[in-house]
Amino acid sequence: MSVLVFVDTVDGKVKKSSLEAVYYGKKTAELVGGECVALAFNGSDLESLGNVGASKVLNVADEKLKQFDPSVYTEAIKQAANSVGAKVVVFVQDSTGKSLAARLSAKSKAGLVSGATTLPTVDGGFKVKKNVFSGKAWAEYEIHTDEKVISIMANSLQVEKSDATAPVEGLSLDLGGVNASLTVKEVSKAAAGGAAPLPEAELVVSAGRGLKGPENWGMVEEMAEILGATTACSRPVADSDWRPHHEHVGQTGVAIRPNLYIAIGISGAIQHLAGVNQSKVIVVINKDPEAPFFKAADYGIVGDAFEVVPKLNEAFRKFKESNG
Repeated sequence: MSVLVFVDTVDGKVKKSSLEAVYYGKKTAELVGGECVALAFNGSDLESLGNVGASKVLNVADEKLKQFDPSVYTEAIKQAANSVGAKVVVFVQDSTGKSLAARLSAKSKAGLVSGATTLPTVDGGFKVKKNVFSGKAWAEYEIHTDEKVISIMANSLQVEKSDATAPVEGLSLDLGGVNASLTVKEVSKAAAGGAAPLPEAELVVSAGRGLKGPENWGMVEEMAEILGATTACSRPVADSDWRPHHEHVGQTGVAIRPNLYIAIGISGAIQHLAGVNQSKVIVVINKDPEAPFFKAADYGIVGDAFEVVPKLNEAFRKFKESNG
C-alpha cells in the first residue's frame, strides 16, 4: 500500500513543513507495509526528499499548476494517487492542506482526519489522534474507508534525516477538462527576510498591546534578530495596524507550534491561547502577575517589558557572542 505525500513548494523549493509530512508518510508506510511517494508540482531539487523517507518523487510540470487553484490541485493529486495505487494521502495542516484535504476526501469518498498530531496505529483498525477543544484534549478517530486522507500539524514529529536520495520521475496528468475555480489577478508577498514564515517557525517572539504603540517594536525585532526568530503579534495589535495582519497569531489568526514562543505584553485571552498553546515552551513577560497567560506559561517574568526586554536582549547577545 503506497502512501502519497503532497509536497508544497515556494518558488520551487520545498517548505520545511512538507519535509515533516514526508517523514510522517515514511513512518506510516512502514506501518502499512508500503512505500512513501512524494508528489510535487513544478518543484526543483527534489532528490533530497529521500533524506526524510521518500522512496521516489513524482514531479508534475504543468502550467495549470503554476498558481494555486484548489479544484485543479485536487484533481491532480487524485490522479497521482491513482497512478501509484496510494491508499493514504498526507498533507500539512496549513491553509493549502486544509483546502485540499477536504476536497480530496469528498472527491475520493475517503475518510479524513485533519490536524493529526501522532502517527496512526494499525492494530485493530486504522486510528489517528488529533487535538480537540483548542488543544485541551485529544480524540482518536478510526478511518474505515479503503482510501484515507490525513493532514498533520506542523512540528508534530522530530524528523530524522539520512543520506539517502530519491529518484525523481516526471508525471503527466490529464488536467484539460478541469475548470479553474479561482482567477488570480495579483500576487502580493510579505517582504522577504531571514526569518521563517510563522507556520514553519521554530522560534517566535510575539508582543501585544502592552508595548503601547508601534514605535516601541524595535526591542521585539531586536530580540527576534538575535535569536533568529520570527515576529508575531496579538489580534488587537494587528487590528490597530501596529503590525501587519500576517503576523497575527491566535484562534482567528495563524495557529503555530514552535519550539519556543515568547509572549511580551500579551494578557493571554483564550482566543490567543488557542493558537499558540501547542508551543513546546512558552515564556511570558508581563507586568500583571494575574495575567491569564501565566497559567499556560512554562516560564514567566513579572515585570515591565520596557525594562525586562532590553536586559534580555543584552544577555542574549553576550551569550551568542561568547558561544559563536
